Amino acid sequence: MLYRRIALALALSSIAVTAHAEASLPMAGKPEDVGLSSTQLKRLEAVMKADIDKGYVPGAIMLVARRGKIAWSSVQGKLDGQNGGKTDAAMKMDSIFRIYSMTKPIVSVAIMQMVEEGKLQVSDPVGKYLPELANMKVGVEKTGADGKTYLDYVTPASPMTVQDLLRHTSGLTYGSRGKDPVRQAYVTGKIGDRGFTNAEFTANLGKTPLLFAPGERWEYSVSVDVLGRLLEVLSDGKPLADILAERVTGPLGMVDTAFWIPQDKMARAAQPMLRPNGPPLRFFFDVAERAKFQGGGGSMVGTTEDYLRFSMMLANGGEFQGKRLLSRKTVEFMTADHVGARPGRPPGLGFGLGFEVRTKAGEAGLPGSVGEYGWSGAAGTMFWIDPKEQLIGLFMVQANDVSVGGSEPDTRFLRNQFRTMVQSAIID
Repeated sequence: MLYRRIALALALSSIAVTAHAEASLPMAGKPEDVGLSSTQLKRLEAVMKADIDKGYVPGAIMLVARRGKIAWSSVQGKLDGQNGGKTDAAMKMDSIFRIYSMTKPIVSVAIMQMVEEGKLQVSDPVGKYLPELANMKVGVEKTGADGKTYLDYVTPASPMTVQDLLRHTSGLTYGSRGKDPVRQAYVTGKIGDRGFTNAEFTANLGKTPLLFAPGERWEYSVSVDVLGRLLEVLSDGKPLADILAERVTGPLGMVDTAFWIPQDKMARAAQPMLRPNGPPLRFFFDVAERAKFQGGGGSMVGTTEDYLRFSMMLANGGEFQGKRLLSRKTVEFMTADHVGARPGRPPGLGFGLGFEVRTKAGEAGLPGSVGEYGWSGAAGTMFWIDPKEQLIGLFMVQANDVSVGGSEPDTRFLRNQFRTMVQSAIID
């Protein structure tokens, strides 16, 4: 049976990764034992195989856990497609992926640990800890008498807070998200350049204008990169990589989650592929490089098993295998909607302290439960946790994040396809 072969592959891969103290979760006998349809999950596997055959991604790992057990997993395709698909190594359960923005929830957890320890409050002004960001002005585009546009710099009514950083209402942005003068200032200022340290990153950021007044609206941004630097300041200058290893990844046994892949693990690195007649491959970073910039917003790599451990910690109210990282009330606070009526979010989807949060059963273009939360990465990876259904979904791929004129599935399409089909597998 297909499911037994998958279970055997998962068991063998867990034997290979001996650094894990113990398996994260037991396997269910079959998906139906935890209220999921084997037929629907086989259909999902077939759809993913078709996507691989069409060249959207070289390979994929999909995993669904429910009621404290791994209900189903699928490992398909090749590990590395960057050389025109010439690499023949198979995708494996211990393959290492760029998780990009799935770094953000990890950093957000570390920040909330410090809140629990009394080292800061989410309502604190960011400038209290990072004075280089204390006097940032809003860049308001205006047109002069000569018809030329210029930026007028306006002092915001309220300061940027730690909460603003966690929920992306800080007034910050990404330089890649538009051609307006504020975002162009990010480009010319090399905001996020991997050649700068985290301290240099915030120093450079402080010289750029805000896109809007903090708290005014939601805008995806470099906010969590700032939180990464804040963690360093609160830890007496300790590098972010060391902080996360001590506080999050180490205690959870996330042995392959880091800011780079060491040489002895490079054979496990998953890579995207160039589609026929498609756009050039775009890498945000070289996984083997130990860059100066340890970006809390999107610079980590990791495995499916590692992120399952992190997800289980959250699903268990902050505790995993006897190690408590956060209190239950802190997890509840983080996974509540903190955006409210502010503009910027899609219908039915709010944002908490590190996660997208579903606020309504309808309106959003995806099925799901009120209160489910999660996030994704630029290469197509994603996770979500549905407390009501006691379900965790993990989707791990390395897709080129540029569509061909919108005519082929992009990373968002692939993620949403997985999520929708998993929701359809719930049968109880």
